[in-house]
Amino acid sequence: MPVTDRALHERRLGWELTAPAFVVMLLVTAYPMLNAVWLSLFSYRITDPAGREFVGLRNYAVVLTDALWWRDVWTTVLITVVTVAVELVIGMAFAMVMNRIVFGRRWVRTSILIPYGIVTVVSAFAWRYAFSLDTGFVNGWFGLGDLAWFSHHGTSLFAICMSEIWKTTPFMSLLLLAGLAQVPEELQEAARMDGATWRQRLFRVTLPNMKGAIMVAVLFRTLDAYRVFDSVFVMTNGAQETETVSFLAYRQMIGRTALGLGSAVSVLLFLSVVFIAAAFIKAFKVDLSQARGER
Repeated sequence: MPVTDRALHERRLGWELTAPAFVVMLLVTAYPMLNAVWLSLFSYRITDPAGREFVGLRNYAVVLTDALWWRDVWTTVLITVVTVAVELVIGMAFAMVMNRIVFGRRWVRTSILIPYGIVTVVSAFAWRYAFSLDTGFVNGWFGLGDLAWFSHHGTSLFAICMSEIWKTTPFMSLLLLAGLAQVPEELQEAARMDGATWRQRLFRVTLPNMKGAIMVAVLFRTLDAYRVFDSVFVMTNGAQETETVSFLAYRQMIGRTALGLGSAVSVLLFLSVVFIAAAFIKAFKVDLSQARGER
């Protein structure tokens, strides 16, 4: 078979194999998104279907001119930046330790995934009880007396961030471990022979060669953290100014039955996620294939 014909055959086979999955993803993602865009153009309440009225972009104007929206955006960004930054540092430390383990490596990698395997709602409830005045142990362990964690803005955000960090750091560490495994051992040996210290090897050899893996890990976690909902819903229910953008969409659509406004918030959230992904890829200026160790 000629090379060109073989290439065309392989390309056609690839499309045939991926087409079913593509169609399913299109149905479960594209349709709800398009439906949300359509609903956002209407003033529509579930409790008053007959009062449905086309308003164009007015819902977006209402959302973007509301101080509550910008406050929730700031809260979402704060939670995202704090959790991802802490997870990156701790995850890198875990990855480096796991990369050095010789005996029981498989057991360690499996056990470290336990927090990530727990449903987010269950994890959030556990941390809510841990910080509770009645059932929690945090105050007792650290001698904090009768500190009411969920009665203040700062402490409430701290508790939410702790829940997110504990839950998703294992995911970050495994992604970084995969990138760490792609760093050529020859470079490490050469650096040692040249007298480089541990810190010099880390910042001049290890991290530069992990750029793709770090980008993917940070990108995935940023997109996930920016959509945080479960922890906020369970731990504070949006009280103490801990409401996030996802929670605002939920409150508009479910709490106030305002499908139009809620859909507008959801569309803006989706556009924010797309913008973040595009900004990350452009800022890092690295091919995603580097994260898989391709040369």
